Amino acid sequence: MQISKRMLLASAVLLAAVPARADDQVAALFGAREQVRQVAISPDGERLLAVQAIKGSGTVASVITISTGDTKPVLVSKGGDEQLRYCEWALNDRLVCTVSVINRGTTDLHGFSRMLALDADGQNMQMLTSQMRSRAFGQSQYGGEIVDWNDGEGGDRVLMTRVATGEYQAGSILSRSESGLGVDAVDTRTLKRKLVEPPRDGVVDYISDGRGTVRMMVTQRETKDGYAADTLDILYRKPGSRSWNRFGTYVNEAGRGRGFYPVAVDPNLNVAYGFDDHNGRQALFSVSLDGNMTRKLIATHDQVDVDGLMRIGRDNRVIGTSYATDKRYSEFFDPELGALRTALGKALPGNPSVSFVDTNADESKIVMWVGSDVDPGGYYLYDKKTKQLAEILKKRPQLDPGQLARVKAVSYKSRDGVDIPAYLTLPAGSDGKDLPAIVMPHGGPGSRDEWGFDWLPQYYAMRGYAVLQPNFRGSTGYGSQWFQKNGFQSWPVAIGDVNDGAKWLVSSGIAAPGKVAGVGWSYGGYAVLQSGVTEPGLFKAIVAIAPVTDLELLREESRNFSNFRLTDAFIGRGDHVVSGSPARNVEKISVPVMLVHGDYDQNVSVEQSRRMEGRLRGAGKKVEYLEFKGLDHQLDDDVARTRMLADSDKLLRAALGL
Repeated sequence: MQISKRMLLASAVLLAAVPARADDQVAALFGAREQVRQVAISPDGERLLAVQAIKGSGTVASVITISTGDTKPVLVSKGGDEQLRYCEWALNDRLVCTVSVINRGTTDLHGFSRMLALDADGQNMQMLTSQMRSRAFGQSQYGGEIVDWNDGEGGDRVLMTRVATGEYQAGSILSRSESGLGVDAVDTRTLKRKLVEPPRDGVVDYISDGRGTVRMMVTQRETKDGYAADTLDILYRKPGSRSWNRFGTYVNEAGRGRGFYPVAVDPNLNVAYGFDDHNGRQALFSVSLDGNMTRKLIATHDQVDVDGLMRIGRDNRVIGTSYATDKRYSEFFDPELGALRTALGKALPGNPSVSFVDTNADESKIVMWVGSDVDPGGYYLYDKKTKQLAEILKKRPQLDPGQLARVKAVSYKSRDGVDIPAYLTLPAGSDGKDLPAIVMPHGGPGSRDEWGFDWLPQYYAMRGYAVLQPNFRGSTGYGSQWFQKNGFQSWPVAIGDVNDGAKWLVSSGIAAPGKVAGVGWSYGGYAVLQSGVTEPGLFKAIVAIAPVTDLELLREESRNFSNFRLTDAFIGRGDHVVSGSPARNVEKISVPVMLVHGDYDQNVSVEQSRRMEGRLRGAGKKVEYLEFKGLDHQLDDDVARTRMLADSDKLLRAALGL
């Protein structure tokens, strides 16, 4: 196998060695967003589509001709409250992209998405999302999504979902009764639509077979007061039939699912692939769609959840599954692709992770992603016919992998004797002893950290800190017993595990006594603040980015939305709501706190940080607050991230006496 030295798309010049740079320049290196978000290949394999970050918070979609490397920008979003979320090839000369906009109402933020179709040269842009009529009963925030890139008839249409809200006449009498989520076959050039599935109330998902036939439908029940309930009903069709048959139910129990949830249909095997519990952990199953409902265990693991389904190509063909222990591992159902994945891994230096991203129509050309703990990663194009591998674009070309820090899987004992898995990042060249250290719990809480490059811990490692990322109990990926009741209802266990990670850093000699801080984003921000409540002074400083600070406020903020009952059940009722809310216990926090938030955050309201800041100041505590206008939960802006990194490092150094 040969590796081409030619870059298909020019990238930024690699910057000079990081240690020689000033502190603010180091923050700018890591604060810069990923240069490329997505790469897709046209059906004929002649062109690529790259979605890239541009200066500030904007995004651009560009089309690249593979044979020449010529690049043409075709769609730009300004960033902030306007984002380009996704682009894909509908035809060899036609693109489909999704954009989102956040509007601020009187009391709430309202997000809208719309799907656009445009030529590969940027011309003839049209709204693919169905236009709402002037008499529409309400408005649709959701712009739809592609269910299948094939229409089942060999035409140029795609299958996409459509929201119908009904219409009214004078006196608010409905003139059209159809409402809910349906599916249309849409010509991306003419916008002509053909009804595939009529809109139905309560439908939240349709699953196609990749060949233009909708085979499964998921509906969500409602509570008596009109909110979304925790139970989903799943239906399916036998081959060649239009009749719906009952498949089963799926229940969301405070963040942990119970029951089989389908994610893909294989038309050749006539089965649905999905995930369900097996001996307390999530496993991959198949269920036949022939009426017999024959269930087969496909993949399981005795330590972790099997949580990934790998798919590829225009028809989203299922090719394997994956799970994460110390690293993420894959099991291929397709022997040829499995062998190719192994060969590609050996052909590239540094034993990187390799994953398939996209293929052209005949799967002769494959776009793949390659990266590791010290390599932020990049996209490559493999040509099966020539057996050549060409680099397309790196995600963070300004970073030198030779100067980044290795990430090691470790574990430590909790106070009740349980081994807590974690990842430890030590400064490059360090002996790993007597360092200033940071405990960095992940967000979610229904999530987990994995091995690989992460810009946030890598920045702090570059600044000389050891960084511990614990997968505390309350994390997903380790089964239902590990998940507990979730990280809010079981916060004493989750926060105890986070605190025990700080103590382990000191007892093992990695951290110097009195020089451990807490840094977290989202739930991670909540966790480090709550650590400051439960064990004051354990962390000598706290940096909380977009944190939840008041559980009751989190509940009430969802009251006007359809998911209120789900959020209510997730938070639960009881004494833990008050004792587990940092904003209600600020008098116990004894160290400097930095809060960071975007005022367009739809995941965690900016009011959470505003309330925390006000109560800390009212209690005479040391607090700094950075609020970024027009940014959401991810603070997806170069300048904002750079300032956050530089200012947080300054606060940590002062608090830790560095």
